[in-house]
Amino acid sequence: MTPRPPRARETTVLIADDQPDVRAALRLLLKSEGIASIAAEGAQAALDAARSRELACALIDLNYTRDTTSGAEGLALLARLREQAPELPIVVMTAWSSVPLVVEAMRRGASDFIEKPWDNARLLAVLRAQIALGEAARRQRRLEAENALLRGDAMPGFVAESPAMRKLLDMLARVAPSDANVLVLGENGTGKGVIAQQLHARSTRAAQAFIKVNMGGIAESVFESEMFGHVRGAYTDARSERIGRFELADGGTLFLDEVGNIPPAQQAKLLRVLEDGEFERLGSSRTQHADVRLIAATNADLAAAIAAGRFRKDLLYRLNTLEIHLPPLRERREDIVPMARSFLAASAQRHQRTDMRLAVDAERVLLAYAWPGNVRELRHVMERAALLCPAGVVDAAALSLGTAAAAADAVEQMTLEQAEAWLVRRALERHADNLQAAADALGITRQALYRRMEKHGLRDAGDVTASE
Repeated sequence: MTPRPPRARETTVLIADDQPDVRAALRLLLKSEGIASIAAEGAQAALDAARSRELACALIDLNYTRDTTSGAEGLALLARLREQAPELPIVVMTAWSSVPLVVEAMRRGASDFIEKPWDNARLLAVLRAQIALGEAARRQRRLEAENALLRGDAMPGFVAESPAMRKLLDMLARVAPSDANVLVLGENGTGKGVIAQQLHARSTRAAQAFIKVNMGGIAESVFESEMFGHVRGAYTDARSERIGRFELADGGTLFLDEVGNIPPAQQAKLLRVLEDGEFERLGSSRTQHADVRLIAATNADLAAAIAAGRFRKDLLYRLNTLEIHLPPLRERREDIVPMARSFLAASAQRHQRTDMRLAVDAERVLLAYAWPGNVRELRHVMERAALLCPAGVVDAAALSLGTAAAAADAVEQMTLEQAEAWLVRRALERHADNLQAAADALGITRQALYRRMEKHGLRDAGDVTASE
């Protein structure tokens, strides 16, 4: 794809109100001030809109049933938006203001409050202030992330003390600021997704969207809809329009994880958009342009796949302008113990365990182990140790490495909830995050797997790409 300068961020405000005339008036007011907006008439539509694009602010009504003045519906929406998008500035408005309602809205995370009928000047002043505060907070977070990245501690467990990783970090520093497409190669569990996030964070597109797609999780029947979007009526069940991943990533970075799993029939459909950035939503003849920096990752041998006719050579040429090879954990043993300590500290804090540390014999076992599952396996081992170790010192026995019997003993010590979470993680690890394959291995449906991933905090909205 021809590199283009990243476009300026479009300020978009979400308007949620059940009255069409209110939505229309607010959209017209914002448009006159050069502020883009999207409108939703109910709570679910508002949540869907907040998931589908990056918002600068949300302006939500507190009442969605004409005979209700309690504000309960709007407060519930406020709580769900705050949970779904913790950093989104939210301004609430209602025709039935009261001090207790204002206090409760602010307690639940509202940034400000507007009473209907609103004063245009005040409403615009409040929105501009919240948009500015939100942008300032985003800039601060980006600065903190970049500083952490330079220190090599952008996230728990990211360690780069080994020569192999120091060399890789040097390459990242040179590659990240460019707009070149990057192919990240490495075994399962080596942290290819982490590298993709760091490439984005250090690029000129860091302020724009980072959209991740698990290519192994997209069914062929919905591939075009997922990647390019569709218009209402494009097919039988298309009851509303859908924004595709390329459109969502416009101006930012699109991360195609497990790109080696794309079926040959779908690979050709990617070539045009990778060549000139143009695509059409399914069912539409209007050509759109996506200014996207592409990062792809795979553990597959693409040269062998090309020789076998499973992968297109011209697609590989579009993906691998630059290649980054991520070393397996066995080739970066200097990082194992520091990484284990970092994972243990993060897990201990998450599970409210204090003063946990690694014993010397545990460190020897960690260094001697082969780590077939790489960093992902190390993280799971330390998570399990933080949960199950009765004392503050994690010794070699607490790691449960080396034998199937030891692993079985560890599972027997878990609660049902812990065992379920562990089994789901293991299935996802074994099948390289291929959701259908993991669901089949667990003997459950794909939808049941989604529910369990959400239940145990394993689901990332950016990761789940298949139609539910």
